[in-house]
Amino acid sequence: MGGEPQPILRAVSVSRVFGQGEGAVHALRNANLAIPRGRLVALKGRSGSGKTTLLNLLATLDAPTSGHVFYDGRDVQAMTDGARDELRRTEIGLIFQSFGLVPFMSAYENVEFSQRIAGVTPAARRKENALQALEFVGLKPRMHHRPQEMSGGEQQRTAIARAIAHRPKVLLADEPTAELDTKMGFQIIKVFRDLVEQEGISIVMTTHDPAIMDVVDNVYALEDGEIVEQQGER
Repeated sequence: MGGEPQPILRAVSVSRVFGQGEGAVHALRNANLAIPRGRLVALKGRSGSGKTTLLNLLATLDAPTSGHVFYDGRDVQAMTDGARDELRRTEIGLIFQSFGLVPFMSAYENVEFSQRIAGVTPAARRKENALQALEFVGLKPRMHHRPQEMSGGEQQRTAIARAIAHRPKVLLADEPTAELDTKMGFQIIKVFRDLVEQEGISIVMTTHDPAIMDVVDNVYALEDGEIVEQQGER
């Protein structure tokens, strides 16, 4: 008999300290969490609680001062820099609070260009990936519009399309609804739920919006760099 499926992401006794001596800042203290496969997980907390620091560690964008992060059972700290770069390029999608779109490019060009930077070949595959991603987030009819011609919600959906075009296993999003009104914010959460339920992607998002807690599967609450509460499975 098999046990529970292995978490796609796991943090074990992870701490992150910036600076040294009396000026050291403990951004994260002894954090432990497991991200199940095919779930929408929220890291909640006020500004400065450590949630973005934890997200960056899970994304392999930063390394813990102590402890370990495991991706699909592999110790990220034991990987070479090249292996971590390859992991981000092929299996992880990233979404940031600022949409980060190239202003003079259309939605389609933004999504296709990100794949070109990642080395996706040939061009026909980049085109197919971009069109499928834009269709999934409901933006295919608007794909020739530039960011300034789109609403905030449409810009964020373009950023999501860019992050999922290479079909990652994990999507990590830092405050993805912070710049949006409530209606647009829930449009983004619906896209996330569709990605989880239809594509089996595991999504971890940071937020301080209490309304979002009702629509995610698991919640980790952070205060002063520590995980103080865990809720789930919903």
